[in-house]
Amino acid sequence: MKTQLFSRSCTVKKQWWIVDVKNAILGRVASRISTYLQGKHKPFYTPNFDTGDFIIVLNAKEIFLTGKKNVSKIYWRHTGYPGGIKKRSISDMRRLNAADIIKLAVKRMMPKNKLSSSMLLKLRIYNDNLHPHHAQLPQYLDISKCKQLN
Repeated sequence: MKTQLFSRSCTVKKQWWIVDVKNAILGRVASRISTYLQGKHKPFYTPNFDTGDFIIVLNAKEIFLTGKKNVSKIYWRHTGYPGGIKKRSISDMRRLNAADIIKLAVKRMMPKNKLSSSMLLKLRIYNDNLHPHHAQLPQYLDISKCKQLN
């Protein structure tokens, strides 16, 4: 009898999930999303194949940050030129494009290899409650453990 060692990424059925991040804590949601993008929730997870699912994130503007991060968190980037360091506060990020906050958090939790860019392409983030992916029949992903306690 032969055993099946692993599934190739082309034979894996990719599922679509909806995550509503309204009043959810950013870090907890990002770690859950990165797990599903990598496919670690599946029994046939293989690190060298992209076996992850598609994730649709809704209400990105209403993500919750703990502590004093709303006023003190700063995102740094460098242009590549001397003296080209740029910084942007979390309030500016929220005002300009709140989807970038979640995208950066998830990107930094993904493995640092060649597969991470293709895994991140399966992440769709929307600032409000509407999305154009109804034809894919997405299912809701329960993130009640990631919600803020009131």
